[in-house]
Amino acid sequence: MTNAVIIGVGQTAYEPAKPSQAIPEMVLEAVERALADARIGMEAIDAVVTASVDLWDGRTASNIQVTEVVGAVMKPEARVAGDGLLAAIHAAMTVGAGAYGAVLVAAHCKMSEGQHWTCSNWAVDPICQQPLGLDFLSAAGLQARAYEQRHGMGASHWARVVEKNARNARANPLAPRGPDRSAADVLASAVIADPLRALDAAPATDGACVLILASPERARSLGSDTPVALLGAGYACEAHYLGDRDLTSTDALAAASRRAYAMAGVERPLRDVQVVECSEAFSYQELLWSEGLGLCGPGEGARLLEEGITLPGGRLPVNPSGGMLGGSPFVVAGLARLAEAVLQVRGDAAGRQVAGVRRAIAHGTHGPAGQHHSVVVVGA
Repeated sequence: MTNAVIIGVGQTAYEPAKPSQAIPEMVLEAVERALADARIGMEAIDAVVTASVDLWDGRTASNIQVTEVVGAVMKPEARVAGDGLLAAIHAAMTVGAGAYGAVLVAAHCKMSEGQHWTCSNWAVDPICQQPLGLDFLSAAGLQARAYEQRHGMGASHWARVVEKNARNARANPLAPRGPDRSAADVLASAVIADPLRALDAAPATDGACVLILASPERARSLGSDTPVALLGAGYACEAHYLGDRDLTSTDALAAASRRAYAMAGVERPLRDVQVVECSEAFSYQELLWSEGLGLCGPGEGARLLEEGITLPGGRLPVNPSGGMLGGSPFVVAGLARLAEAVLQVRGDAAGRQVAGVRRAIAHGTHGPAGQHHSVVVVGA
């Protein structure tokens, strides 16, 4: 994976709705920002990988509508129908294999244009679970309850995650300009999937993110002076049928992490990494995913927050950008986490920069209750 570097980053602002922009216009904005950041033109791009989901876009083959703006006309394009971080891993493998010198990766989602929990019902077992109305929200409720019962942590712990990430998002110029969320606000919000409350869920937003990956040789030939190395990557998937899984276990995330850490030479994340950006569609997931990422042992996710370890000034800040709770949409979330990790390593995360970042972890997930996980380690 050391054969792939990231030379360009572009993100739109993440907003509750973008009525003035169609999806291609929104994606073009992120493309132009990434090309400008890399100081190259579209002619330098050899291939494209996109991330989109047909159900979110309300059309078949949702990548077709962005073919022109991502530069995929008469060029190879692959699509990942899931989280954007997996698309970045796919791009990195093609670069590392020597197939292409420079690959553009784009992810988009306009959550404002549909009923996202209803759409997610189609991702579960069609015979037994879809008729019951199971979706990502109700699956999260089941997972949160199981996590609470096994480890004794609950609403008060999760509310502090929302409070932290809402505060972090206030320093991120790309995050929605929402109000501060105190733990008391979270606990006072309506129950939406017992035991989860409305403010435990990431807000629905619109946005796009684009990264440009290249081989070190191509990066040098293009004059890139701030390449960030993709040091390691891993991904793994749980069983599809929700009843076949232990929802409090993080087997897929642990496996993905081990693969990424082995490539990157990370032995102890708390010692070897300076910042983590993880995809927490629900508040409790930041604690559960921290366990799967090896930041602590099972049931110890709340301790990291209580001891201040994951705060912006702590030993290992988690989601200084605000994460998904701060406003990143589904599908885009994992790629946005990678974009934020790259900016941290470069020292360019204005307003949310963590001091002395040499290596950072990005995490992405999709599917009910974290069925699929991707992990990437980047460094200078």
